[in-house]
Amino acid sequence: MKRKFLTTIVLLCSVLVCFAAIAELSGKWKGVLKMSDGNELPLTYVFKVDGEKLSGSVISERGEIPLTEGKVKGSDFTFNITINDNIIPNTGKYYGDSTIINSDFNGRKMHLKLIRSDK
Repeated sequence: MKRKFLTTIVLLCSVLVCFAAIAELSGKWKGVLKMSDGNELPLTYVFKVDGEKLSGSVISERGEIPLTEGKVKGSDFTFNITINDNIIPNTGKYYGDSTIINSDFNGRKMHLKLIRSDK
């Protein structure tokens, strides 16, 4: 009985730590997308986590684009952005001090590392 109780407590604590960690994804994150033509595009992502729902936007010198269909599961998350009527699926992984995002734009795979930004 005591062992069952301790196992339940450990599992509950693990779940709570997981939810607390992914909630830390909320906030501003910055990175630079390296384009195939050699140009670089600075990007700022603003994430807001509410349970398993992810919302926010991506901001560049060209403007701001809202995230749609955002979902969070553990340290993994997904969302879409729409550019010129093209829906671009994104997958990400939260590592605490950094976040990795992979995108698929018309068959071209893009990889972006983001670092938390307080500004």
